[in-house]
Order: sequence, then C-alpha cells, then structure tokens
Amino acid sequence: MLSPATKIDLHRAQKNLLRAVASIEIIKGIFVLLIGMSAILLVHKDAWVIAESILALLHISTDRHSAQVFLDFADNLTDARLWAAAQLAFTYSVLRFAEGYGLWKQRTWAEWLAFGSGMLLLPLEIRALLRGITFLRSAVFVVNIAIVLYMFFLLREGRRLRHARAIAPETLDQGGDRAGDSRGE
Repeated sequence: MLSPATKIDLHRAQKNLLRAVASIEIIKGIFVLLIGMSAILLVHKDAWVIAESILALLHISTDRHSAQVFLDFADNLTDARLWAAAQLAFTYSVLRFAEGYGLWKQRTWAEWLAFGSGMLLLPLEIRALLRGITFLRSAVFVVNIAIVLYMFFLLREGRRLRHARAIAPETLDQGGDRAGDSRGE
C-alpha cells in the first residue's frame, strides 16, 4: 500500500504527464489550424507562382524531382480543393483543441478520444515506417505509441477505481460503519 505522500506525488506526476500530452495535442491543433488558414489565403491566387516563389526563396532548383512534384501539386490546386482542405484542417484542429482541453482538465472522455485517435493513426505511421525509416517517422511513432499506452493505463486505472468505489458502499452496514468495524460504538 502506498503512503499518502507517495499517492500525492504519483497523482501530481500523472497530472503533469497528462498535461504534457494535452500540450502536444494543442500544438498539433495550432499547426493544422495554420495550415487551414494558409489554404484559405491561397484561394483565388495562382498557387503555381507562389510555389515557384517558395522554391526560389529556399534556393531549391526547379529541375529537382521533388520541386517538380511540388509545382505539379500547386498547379492542380483548385479553389474547391483549397476550401475542402481548409474545412478538414479546421475540423481536425477543433478535435485536437477539444482533446487538449479535456486532457488538461483530466476528463475521461478526452482519454478515450486520445486513445482512439492514437490507435487510428498507428497503421498510417507503420505504413510510413515501412516506406522508409527516418528519425522523424520513428520519433512520431514512438511518441504516439507512448501516448496510446499511457491513455490505456489511465483508462484501465480509472475503471479499476470506479469499480472499487462501487464495491465500497456494499461493505458498509446499516449504521454507516464498515462491517466488523467497532469504532462506531
């Protein structure tokens, strides 16, 4: 059995870790929100000219294959696609902000949301790793696995605590004392 001081320290550490995960989710939401706003800024603009300017600014030759892919992508952008991308980005960012808020406030629904969304992303991350292992892909995969496992731990621990609380009233007798407890006399 843990001492009360150890329980408080453990609770504080869990709260800090949960807030770290919430911060990651909020940062992801901000990043995607900025992408969505960038998509809106490109509406009614010539995306190919902007893409070419970005390549020139970064001193990337337009003869490179990756630059050509980027320019082709920009050339195929339509206003409808940009609006759809912006809507998708805003929806995703709202989801991340809600998840971040819920985790910061230690809400069980947010733990379920984090667990579910993390599990949904695992196959995509595994697929990316199968195409080629890079430091960024590996780091994203490891962080996501850690978050999913931590959410699983929190959900399981929460279930165990709720079950213990549900059983606890059954051990009280009619007078409000625990069965076999003689301190109430």
